[in-house]
Amino acid sequence: MLALWLLSVGQKLLLWGGLCAVSLAGAILTLNLLRMVASYAWTWQQMRAVPTLEGAYPFLGHAMMLKPDARDFFQQMIQYTEEHRHLPLLKLWLGPIPVVFLYNAENVEKQLWGRTLVLKATMIPSMFKQFIDGWEHKRSLKILHNFTKNVITERANEMKRHEEGRSNDKDFPPHNNKRRGFLDLLLNVTDDQGNKLSYEEIREEVDTFMFEGHDTTAAAINLSLYLLGSYPEVQQKVDHELEEVFGRSDRPATLDDLKKLKYLECVVKESLRLFPSVPFFARNLNEDCEVAGYRIVKGSQVIIMPYALHRDPRYFPNPEEFKPERFFPENSKGRHSYAYVPFSAGPRNCIGQKFAMMEEKTILSCILRHFWVESNQKREELGLAGELILRPSNGIWIKLKRRNTNES
Repeated sequence: MLALWLLSVGQKLLLWGGLCAVSLAGAILTLNLLRMVASYAWTWQQMRAVPTLEGAYPFLGHAMMLKPDARDFFQQMIQYTEEHRHLPLLKLWLGPIPVVFLYNAENVEKQLWGRTLVLKATMIPSMFKQFIDGWEHKRSLKILHNFTKNVITERANEMKRHEEGRSNDKDFPPHNNKRRGFLDLLLNVTDDQGNKLSYEEIREEVDTFMFEGHDTTAAAINLSLYLLGSYPEVQQKVDHELEEVFGRSDRPATLDDLKKLKYLECVVKESLRLFPSVPFFARNLNEDCEVAGYRIVKGSQVIIMPYALHRDPRYFPNPEEFKPERFFPENSKGRHSYAYVPFSAGPRNCIGQKFAMMEEKTILSCILRHFWVESNQKREELGLAGELILRPSNGIWIKLKRRNTNES
């Protein structure tokens, strides 16, 4: 009898315990939902005055209007910014999150670069990691970080062995400071207190140079060749400049040669104006701020659109025309310094841009000294897609003809 009674009481306790747990979970869920609704309502009210697209749904925002394909989405963003160019900024709702698009040089300068309240955009993380894409992202990131970590470790060990050899052997060959690579400088640089960069800080810099710089530079060279093939009169001017610098020789380009290639540099800059390697990029706000007289609340995302920024007719008349002469010194006077940000970096961060420019001029000069480029593709046939890097989804079809021969 006692066993039956204990069994009955135990079942009732389990039932009540289950009901209490369900009730508690329901209460927590309801409370979180109410908090989310209250937060959304407050954010919506605070940013009500910011210019926006029509057709947003509660909680969903404009998500139902946005194209899922990268190519279609990019074309959609181009259309929106062109239609609303008369406005200083444009707001979209991505679910409950406000997303503000900037394509005005004055707002880009005053509100973003140099401000501590702006952080690089990151992906909703705990949720993202639960999906297959999140797992793949984590796996790929681990491969990248391990690769750069090994590069740093190997170089640090080599430098250590070299220093130990110098201290133990007076005849050990001295280290030539003039030949130090960028990684060597990072491993030796110190701040005012004598502290060196951490391996994590060095790894971030190495990641940038080894991967981001590689992809953006390749895209820029690709599209520069396409534009030169589409505008033979511009290519003829480049050809004339190359002959003045190199003549008919096959010698490799030197740093002095690259400095003389002024018109080719204007070609690269104009190519990056029309087709910026980073067509748009995001930043998160960790504080409230004001943009063009409108309040943008903490937690909002800001999207900077270099593709649209570079087509501001105030600074680039007839913006769709390929005209390298825009970047002649006499034609650049008076232009806003933030009207042109091809690599998602302002003019204050110019080291990477100068390095990329030297790379592009070196490779382009090598190609153009040996080949004439032809292209019959129309721009609308490129199928531009704005992913991390601007890419022609249909590919670029060009013909290379060897100079002074009929051979293709």
